[in-house]
Amino acid sequence: MNTKLFNEYSTWTTAGVVLVLTVLSSLILRNGSRKNDKVRDLGGFSVMTAWSFFTKRYDFVRNHFKSTSGGPFKFNVLHHRVFAVAGEKAREAFLNHRHIDMSEGYRILLGGIPDLEDINIERETDQTTQFIKRLLLLLRRDRISDTLPLLFDDVHRRMSDWGTQGTINPFREVYDLVFQMTVRMATCRELAEDKEAISTIAQSYWDIEKSATPAAILLPWLPIADRKKNEKATMALYTGIGKYVKMRREAATPSTDPIDILIANGDSDDKIIGVIISIVFAGVINTGINSCWNLLYLGAHPEWKKRVTDEYKTLLNNYAPTATGEPLHKRLATIPMSAWEDELPSMDLVIRETLRMIMSSSLIRRNIQEDIEFDGIKVKKGDFLLYSTADAHMDEKIYTNPEEYDPGRYLPGREEDKKEAFAFVGWGAGRHPCAGMKVAKLEIKLVMAIILLGYEYELVDGTGKYPKKLPVPDRNVSKWAAASHGRRK
Repeated sequence: MNTKLFNEYSTWTTAGVVLVLTVLSSLILRNGSRKNDKVRDLGGFSVMTAWSFFTKRYDFVRNHFKSTSGGPFKFNVLHHRVFAVAGEKAREAFLNHRHIDMSEGYRILLGGIPDLEDINIERETDQTTQFIKRLLLLLRRDRISDTLPLLFDDVHRRMSDWGTQGTINPFREVYDLVFQMTVRMATCRELAEDKEAISTIAQSYWDIEKSATPAAILLPWLPIADRKKNEKATMALYTGIGKYVKMRREAATPSTDPIDILIANGDSDDKIIGVIISIVFAGVINTGINSCWNLLYLGAHPEWKKRVTDEYKTLLNNYAPTATGEPLHKRLATIPMSAWEDELPSMDLVIRETLRMIMSSSLIRRNIQEDIEFDGIKVKKGDFLLYSTADAHMDEKIYTNPEEYDPGRYLPGREEDKKEAFAFVGWGAGRHPCAGMKVAKLEIKLVMAIILLGYEYELVDGTGKYPKKLPVPDRNVSKWAAASHGRRK
């Protein structure tokens, strides 16, 4: 088959269908809301209404809440009905209700997430609960503590490629560090020490993200090339990780590596691969983007950069003084877990504020049981609920000058994140807190330790000059997409 011809056909077919849908939507556009409705129905042709939900989600949600003065609205994504809610009362209900499921929400409505169903691998029922159980099994405190020296060795080896001077793109190099550490904590020694294999697996992730286009999601009946790319990348990811699962299962002597732990737990190869894919995906997009923006914000705020660096110096001198003669990464590896967790309070503030500034994503849940009343809204079984984190994180009633970077807003006496219930949702909240939060914060702190103690750095723009203004996160770009875009030349 002529691939070029097929791709061109898919492109023109998609464009043609979108044009037809645009005409149709103008003819059948309806205002589904009535004056007495509690929820405004966006109406219109569902594909066209939802198109910007997938292309400019932040603007889509923000603009429609402006038009409803903060009231709820609903729209369709194909045959799925989605309710968007805002405000403290709705936020509490959203985060606490026991009948709305997180994994079902993301699986169906978010593109860019690898799904084993794309290659006909059976998914486990009660996926969220089972995943968290295995995550906590792998990320036990004692296991991570024993892994610290290996993590620092990995980071040091990767950063040695940077040289001692020059420029780096943190959205490429720092992401590689986080990917490396996450692979180490989620797979096995053989994979963690195979740089080429890690690069191949990482490329599969980027390919999945790039193939998650609105057309591929909203026009499932069209022969779109992006859908084939997604399936191909998912299969490559599955087989790439599966190779190492098979290797460890056939090994003569079991190890203490994560894959071996899951094998001993009685998990099948498919379950192990699914857990690894989920851990790496979640770890890289959240920890990676936070690490990158930490560097940028500290570079633009020297007072906080000095404050955090001084904390790291004190930590290092308290536990690994220079008299040992060991290189920096070896000294850092001797610092106990408790110190990393408890003795870097300024770094904790920086991480929290960076998350608030950059996290403007939409949390999505699905009602998987009976019909429910949700903040006065009737939500049927199978319906979706959406809550934008920017509703809290960018609310001027909660945060003073929310567009400004100010880690001090969480200090005693201010504590702006305590003004409302769940005013900070950067690590999840309610019934769905982030099970990997401690490990994610540890990864961020390890990366920042080696950079702040091992390098002097300043920000430059594309011309090599200090930027007049710090870039602003594009809140319409997913964190995963931001990583992929940052890697492109």
